[in-house]
Amino acid sequence: MALPSPLAPRRDTSVGSSTPARARALVIAEAWALLGEGVSALSNASGRPLARTVKLVLDPLVIRPVQNPHLGGSALDAEAAAELTTRMRDAADALRATASWFQELKRARRALRITDGNPQDLYFQRCFELARIHGEPGTEAEAVAADVVAEVQRAAGDALLARIRSALGDDAVRARLQSALDQAWARRGASDSPADATADVFAALDACVDDPDATEAPYAALVDSAAGSAAATALDEPGGACALGLTVERVPVAPALGENARKKDLPRPFDRSIFERLFAAFSSSANRELEIDAEDLLDDEAARSARPWQLAHEHSRVIMLLGREASVALDASPMHPAAAHRMLRARWSREAYVRRVLRLPAAASGVPEALREDVRVVRQGYLRRLWVRLHGRELRGHDVSAAELWDTLDGVLRSVVMDQRQRLKTALGRELPGAA
Repeated sequence: MALPSPLAPRRDTSVGSSTPARARALVIAEAWALLGEGVSALSNASGRPLARTVKLVLDPLVIRPVQNPHLGGSALDAEAAAELTTRMRDAADALRATASWFQELKRARRALRITDGNPQDLYFQRCFELARIHGEPGTEAEAVAADVVAEVQRAAGDALLARIRSALGDDAVRARLQSALDQAWARRGASDSPADATADVFAALDACVDDPDATEAPYAALVDSAAGSAAATALDEPGGACALGLTVERVPVAPALGENARKKDLPRPFDRSIFERLFAAFSSSANRELEIDAEDLLDDEAARSARPWQLAHEHSRVIMLLGREASVALDASPMHPAAAHRMLRARWSREAYVRRVLRLPAAASGVPEALREDVRVVRQGYLRRLWVRLHGRELRGHDVSAAELWDTLDGVLRSVVMDQRQRLKTALGRELPGAA
């Protein structure tokens, strides 16, 4: 049954009334119905605009009752109802595009595994802004949506970092955290040595490239036997963690609490303060604000720093073990038999700038010396980036599954290569020749 026009006055039975009044909510609902199915993402089950649609989009951005107080009352006369309906009709294209952009941002949110916060609160007004700028989502919609979602999350991360700084600025909190950190490091001890895990390591690295199902058994065996924790005992030997690029110290030392950080000057993972570790995670675009007390987050990070690989979960430690073994393929060492070794070696060696660094003298390579050094010790950079990625996933509550193993190992190398390409492009002012 069609809704009556908002311009059709309702019957007014009051004595002496000359101007029929209509409920504002009904006028909005009737005008909304005229917009059609294109606004369903902003509507409730009955087809009316969601309460947040009215609160965040219609009132502040379309109807604007602050500037038009005659449109803000609970009841509207015929003239005001007509004006409100006209405003909504004139904004019809923008409102339909807003609904489309909301769908795009929700997809980007899912891709980033963001679960906290109400998407309507976070994105409705940004979607209206996108609608005004771009109209309906086009070919670049996926990238635009990902950027917007990341920007919103950066702002959330900044808010969390402010709370963490505030907690660290409290003398009593700081003293308690320092005591907890000292106790956690005093309790550190060598992990039990399980049976030789070599067979499971190579089975996982061989199967993960093409057969995730076959990866499950060796991966689960490594986790169940705490092979990742056992492998971490080598990090406490003189030079062990340093050789992997995780610290500049001969043996890892307890981190400071810290209270300041700069993205460009972050130390190696094991050398970062507790604050720097959280700063690195929550100032990046892919992270979200956790609904957690800042002190709880600091307590968890202090405890994490004293665990094997300075990671909290055995899944993460097993990935570090597998990454350590897989990344030997990036060195000029004999080829190892697993498929992951072959794929990582192939991806790395096909980069034109890598071949130039490895085969030509410095003067002939055309590659800046700082980048040449990074190429020569790429395995260290790879393992640092892998640790950072796993640390961030722990903070977001996401372990790496067997099915995600290859995507994780390969994705870290892709990230290293993309960063090095960009640095070379910036240094030379031109595109990389032969970049894959």
